Amino acid sequence: MRIFLITFFMSIFFTSPSTSQESFYDLNLKSIDDKNINFSSFKGKFVLIVNVASKCGFTPQYKALEELYNEYKDNLVVIGVPCNQFGGQEPNSQSEIKEFCSANFGVSFLLSEKIKVKGSDKHPLYKWLTEKDKNGTSNSNVKWNFQKYLISDSGELINYFYSTISPKSSKITAFLEQ
Repeated sequence: MRIFLITFFMSIFFTSPSTSQESFYDLNLKSIDDKNINFSSFKGKFVLIVNVASKCGFTPQYKALEELYNEYKDNLVVIGVPCNQFGGQEPNSQSEIKEFCSANFGVSFLLSEKIKVKGSDKHPLYKWLTEKDKNGTSNSNVKWNFQKYLISDSGELINYFYSTISPKSSKITAFLEQ
């Protein structure tokens, strides 16, 4: 019992809670054109990450995402992350997704490769976004397409916003206007 108590108290005093926390800037992702997106290049900017789909009721949010990006692009990076895990609403190939976004919404913000955002094989980016031991802030689950994650200009998870929250909501823009 004595050894247990000593071990217990040593683990409290000598283990930092942030030892398993990872830096957002250590992450990377492939673009829709198969080029590396190195997140360390986003230092000093806010980053909004949104899992997107072409055949979803929330797909019109692409327009608001593009408007938000254009309004704040000096201080904001927007990354659309195609995912087909919610109702099969992103069945298209990467080239079809890129063409759809350009033709229908004039998307000029970053689009990534199609990835998994939930489950045991979710991409490391979404492990960081959804797991407190990785991001240091909170646990979450991606509930549907167009869920948004806002990262601060210092690489910290600020909050996440469900699909029903518009990209131009004051809940998001309030952080960008500070």
